[in-house]
Amino acid sequence: MNKFIVLYKSKYGAAKRYALWLAEALGCPAIETKQAKISDVEQFDTIILGGGIYAGGIAGISFLKKNYERLKNKSLLVYAVGASPFSEDGVAQLRNRHFRGDLQKIPLFYLRGAWNETKMSWSDRTLCAILKKSIAKKTPQDYAPWEKALMDAIGTDCDWTDKESLAPIIGAVSHKYT
Repeated sequence: MNKFIVLYKSKYGAAKRYALWLAEALGCPAIETKQAKISDVEQFDTIILGGGIYAGGIAGISFLKKNYERLKNKSLLVYAVGASPFSEDGVAQLRNRHFRGDLQKIPLFYLRGAWNETKMSWSDRTLCAILKKSIAKKTPQDYAPWEKALMDAIGTDCDWTDKESLAPIIGAVSHKYT
């Protein structure tokens, strides 16, 4: 049986970049969830699923949920990619939203992504503009960390992806095979 596979769903590229870096580090394939066939994926011992965070949802998580019965005896890990700085509260909210029941035991990692409004769809830019107007009503000292990050990023291009931030994921899957 093969050891690792990285599945990902990436709207603007950061989750894909992390998937390709992980695949390179682990010597395994990286496949978009929309191209993945469960019959192929279940041939692997460890499945790492990554996706961007959009409106509080993790892109690609539906693949894992849909196929959980066939994958539940595998080693499963999930990474979520967002524009906000790391926050334990933010990760807890993602976990509470997506990892219920048997899924609670799946490790969840947070990786910081990128922000590029020129690449965003019209609807994503519109949602961000509405969100910005809502946040702007607060005083800056009352911003939550993610709100401050959003306000700082608007109108700029930011890339916070960092290959080194994959070390905890690589460590989590590698120790199983050493």
